[in-house]
Amino acid sequence: MKSRRGKVLMLIVPVILLVILIIVYRQFNIENGSKANNITPVATPTSEPTQMPTPTLTPTPEPTPSPTPSPTPAPVSEQAGNTSGDKVKYQVFSGTTAVTNYQSTDQIVFGNPETYSTLEGITTFRGNNYRNTAAYGSRKVVEKKLEIVWTSDEIPLIDGQWPGVGWTGQPLIVRWPENVRKVMNLYPEYKEKDFVEVIQGTLGGIIYFLDLETGKPTRPSIDIGFPIKGTPTVDPRGYPILYTGMGINSLKSGKTGPWKYRIFSLIDNSEIFSIPGKDPNISRTWGAFDSSGLVHAETDTLFQCGENGLLYKVKLNTDFDIDNGQLSINPDVTKYRYSNLYRSNLGIENSPVVYRDLIYFADNGGMLQCLDINTLKPKWAFNLGDDTDASLVLEETPDGIFLYTGNQVDHQGHEGDSTVRKINALTGEQVWSRSYKCLNDKESGLNGGVFATPVVGTGDIENLVIFSITKTGSQWGGRLVALDKNTGEEVWANVMSYGWSTPVVFKSDEGTSYMIYCDSGGRMYLMDPKTGDTLDTISVERNVEGSPAIFNDMIVVGSYARKVFGIRIK
Repeated sequence: MKSRRGKVLMLIVPVILLVILIIVYRQFNIENGSKANNITPVATPTSEPTQMPTPTLTPTPEPTPSPTPSPTPAPVSEQAGNTSGDKVKYQVFSGTTAVTNYQSTDQIVFGNPETYSTLEGITTFRGNNYRNTAAYGSRKVVEKKLEIVWTSDEIPLIDGQWPGVGWTGQPLIVRWPENVRKVMNLYPEYKEKDFVEVIQGTLGGIIYFLDLETGKPTRPSIDIGFPIKGTPTVDPRGYPILYTGMGINSLKSGKTGPWKYRIFSLIDNSEIFSIPGKDPNISRTWGAFDSSGLVHAETDTLFQCGENGLLYKVKLNTDFDIDNGQLSINPDVTKYRYSNLYRSNLGIENSPVVYRDLIYFADNGGMLQCLDINTLKPKWAFNLGDDTDASLVLEETPDGIFLYTGNQVDHQGHEGDSTVRKINALTGEQVWSRSYKCLNDKESGLNGGVFATPVVGTGDIENLVIFSITKTGSQWGGRLVALDKNTGEEVWANVMSYGWSTPVVFKSDEGTSYMIYCDSGGRMYLMDPKTGDTLDTISVERNVEGSPAIFNDMIVVGSYARKVFGIRIK
């Protein structure tokens, strides 16, 4: 028995040892091999998200995480000028029908400004939903000089009083994907060319399409017949859609036309939809659109402000068949109407700002308000003291979310205060303010104060916010000021000819900030925004109300000289 047991043990022991060795060897490989150690758990299946109603354009961007709604604003304090949203009287309309307890069918939350557009370039006034840039790309700055390299053909003059490009008049500058270029009505030499297109609205009522490199036309222009004062918007999804307003609807010649906010297909330049500026749901009959809209890509929704006093939320229902070159929209229009808490003046000329699910704008009566973008319910309002046409800028920092704004001198009489402010965007509380005495030229109808959108510094000018103040000291006087973001104290100030044009900051490849500033005397300045020093100056011949935009080393701006200028940074 012993010998048989011994034989069995002699057979079993090696087998056990072999099994142990195999286990140890496999464990060693698992812990030290080239593959990931952690096994990825299988996610619970979820329903497919609703697809965009059009094919994906190439190149396909990497998917980005869905942004989360904004933090719940704290209760509004009793700070002077600040009012709780429940004090605002408002009504929402679907078409012309009043809606109670409105709730968006889509959950709309905007992302960071860097994710606003899939196109290379500048697609709306000040670039994105924070309205914080009009510069795109990279450039090497060596000589610190500016050089005009092309000018456009002459822009027609309407009625002898609307020359060239007006306020805000910023060009859009975009590089189209190859497959989109091929379905648009570009001239043959541009259908196959990888080029950058400039889109410029003008006071001559014409929208021009130009080659950034040469200034030559890239396709037929669009003529709406009436002056365009504001900045159009290109659809940030890369769809061939252009959105534009109009500033005037009657001319000295006797020509009149309906107020319209127009949407064009850039496949054939046809008008595919329009929003009437005269609306039965609002008492104001001035129906201009100077504001530049925003498009929320994921939900196919346009946000646009009107001078009639309405905020429009438009579900576009876009159908873009890129393979067959077909584009259509079937919009559903929702409107937000409100009563100004502080003055009777209505009309929104600035471009809306959006932080996540909160939308901000100010009006001709100086009422700044914050709404929930999905319910259109006011969160808070602030009394800015006078007409505010300059667009707000939003800044997201570790210390909080802030708005920068400044008002005109309009309703105050021949002289008054233009006050620039930093405001907590979640609560509406003022952080600081600073006022400048400005004039209002009632005879010419030109107000003083702030018309240019503030420049919020980043990088090497992270501590600064820059404002352009008009008609201060004299009717033609201006003051360009850099304020400390934390305190509102002046860091530097330059006394110059005034300018309605919004300055634009760009960075060199080394990360150094430079600034372009244009004034009413037709001068363009290259400046050091850290100190306010002028590095170079060129002439664009006449008053610049329009705002410049930059793509790589090229600046584009229009002036009262009835030209668009292409200017190289050297």
